Amino acid sequence: MPEKYFNALLNKINGLHLIIITDRDGAPLMQFSHDKNVNFALTPSFIQTFTTASDQAGKLGLGRNKTIISMYSNYQVVQMNKLPLILTFVGAEDCNTGHILALEHQLDTHLEDMKLAVTEA
Repeated sequence: MPEKYFNALLNKINGLHLIIITDRDGAPLMQFSHDKNVNFALTPSFIQTFTTASDQAGKLGLGRNKTIISMYSNYQVVQMNKLPLILTFVGAEDCNTGHILALEHQLDTHLEDMKLAVTEA
């Protein structure tokens, strides 16, 4: 059950407010939240910006981009490229970024069914 796993992550990682799983175009598939004040991350244009930035970063000749971390005055956003899915984590400015990044390989097992559904659709 991915719902149980992602809700547990919100409680496990101190300062994590929101996890959004979207397709490559930014259409939300699942959302897990403790804080309703992070609405900026729910706009489709915000998620689509990751796809564009990731594609541009790939043109630097360093290989495919896996993660983009953005720091703001009150929040940090960690976005992971798990094509055909994009995972967006929104946390407080002091949220442990390394803890979120360390989840990268654990997430794969919880996303398999969703990846298959998006690929077939």
